[in-house]
Amino acid sequence: MINVTKTFFPPIEDYQAHVQRIWDNKWLTNNGKLYKELSHKLQEYLGVNQIIPMTNGTLPMQIALNAYGKCGEVITTPFSYVATTACVVWEKCTPVFVDIHPEYLTIDETKIEAAITSKTTAILATHVYGNPCAVDTIEAIAKKHNLKVIYDAAHGFGVTYKGQSIFNYGDVSTCSFHATKLFHSGEGGALFCQDEETRKEMWYRHNFGHDGPEKYHGLGINAKMSELQAAMGLSVLPYMEHILAERKRVCNYYDQHLEFSKVSKLKIREHTQWNYSYYPVIFKSEEELLETMKRLAAQDIHPRRYFYPSLEDLPYIESNSCPIAKDIAKRVMCLPFYTTLEEKDLEIIVNLIYHG
Repeated sequence: MINVTKTFFPPIEDYQAHVQRIWDNKWLTNNGKLYKELSHKLQEYLGVNQIIPMTNGTLPMQIALNAYGKCGEVITTPFSYVATTACVVWEKCTPVFVDIHPEYLTIDETKIEAAITSKTTAILATHVYGNPCAVDTIEAIAKKHNLKVIYDAAHGFGVTYKGQSIFNYGDVSTCSFHATKLFHSGEGGALFCQDEETRKEMWYRHNFGHDGPEKYHGLGINAKMSELQAAMGLSVLPYMEHILAERKRVCNYYDQHLEFSKVSKLKIREHTQWNYSYYPVIFKSEEELLETMKRLAAQDIHPRRYFYPSLEDLPYIESNSCPIAKDIAKRVMCLPFYTTLEEKDLEIIVNLIYHG
């Protein structure tokens, strides 16, 4: 079986060595030594301003929306994973969708300002497949209208834009460290921000609002990362260069062997150092996509319709029309893409796409 992705497992002895440290420390959670070490190493590796690793990638977004959404309207994209919109609704805000750029697939920055009303409190944009949004333009719009900017950077680990980590843009960025991501801690995620004051506020919010054992800074929730998760993160991090190099190898094979007269691919924004997080292809029609998926499935090869459907079709929201996002969502498919994918398998995948 060839799935769309496969978790990277570090050598088990690496993980066992970190787990032994946990047993030696007799400390499983609540800002332990491994957690602090992972935080420091990630901050150094990524070149980010402030980081708070958390137990998954969804809670950082909820915490940011709880702080900045203020039950108002949040301008966002329908072309993202369901968590993006679900977090907006969960935090009692109203999602207002803006359509996407047809090549970059990120929110169309030229359409944001027209969606702003007196009820708008924030912009929540997704760096789609690790491809940066037009962060400079979005920042200018936010400043003009006094709005907060939150980036769903679930796919953004290791991406840089104009020489800066993609996490160093916006008021808050969030990332997923789920097992399917480039860097992972089994389950996990992180919140990134730009200054110590914001970090302190977000830190309180991710730990029940605690300000010491008997005082409370304000409202909070439990989003703490455990030592076991930190142990996995510390085990995976030393292999990031290998992971990126192998994914680049797979990406290069697709680039060289796919026929782009029949499918199109993601356009990476200028000034971006990409991370090879996904390999989406866009078919000319949904029918061609479905026929291709059927051929691949017959050989036990399983790509993914990601993102599908467009989030404007969710049953628990009142939607506004985003025709480009809806059209792309019907025609986009992510190909199998992971470090151990062999050339013989890549050859089969490409041949099945075109020749059945």
